Amino acid sequence: MTHPDLPRLDRRAAIKWMLAASAAVAITDRALFAAPASAATPATKGYGVDPLLNQNYQPGAFWPLTMTESQRRTAAVLCGLIIPAEGNVPSAADLKVHDFIDEWISSPYPAQKTDRETVLNGLAWIEGESRRRFGKDFVELSNHELVALADDLCHAPDAKPEHKEGAKFFAKFRDLTTSGFFSTPEGMKDIGYIGNTPLAEFKGPPREVLVKLGLV
Repeated sequence: MTHPDLPRLDRRAAIKWMLAASAAVAITDRALFAAPASAATPATKGYGVDPLLNQNYQPGAFWPLTMTESQRRTAAVLCGLIIPAEGNVPSAADLKVHDFIDEWISSPYPAQKTDRETVLNGLAWIEGESRRRFGKDFVELSNHELVALADDLCHAPDAKPEHKEGAKFFAKFRDLTTSGFFSTPEGMKDIGYIGNTPLAEFKGPPREVLVKLGLV
């Protein structure tokens, strides 16, 4: 079956999104971005400079994107399965989180290069499992079939031996999907996050806090 190409997220927006999510993850887990001991000596001189976020980039202009159209469609369906639309909140697929993930695994930083292998192998695995179990492509599965497949992968410790590889991928893809989704204005609004919002009046910290810190 022929599928039309998915509309693609603006490249500059995708890169800004990827770098913002990287910073958020680094704050909560700095070890994630440390190169493994076996990779302490990089094979190249480095990965160059970060993109300039005041410029526009076309797909492949700064670093080549990874996913094929088929992989993007699979990733989009999986994003929408992990975070579906609810009420006025769009799904992760509606927000093009799959393009965020494509940007993430395409960037040349150490952690992302590791994730690239996990994601690409996992997309191939889930396509193969879909054809084996249901006789059709992942993007053609009904919602009932999607849920049945996800149920076998959603908790890695309980996954059957034949699903262990898929469960490992699903865990990583779920983490990337939620990281991307909750980095968007829609995702932050959904959880009630009100940071980065100007205040009509800033009163500063309470006096007792300043006294305790020896600042007054």
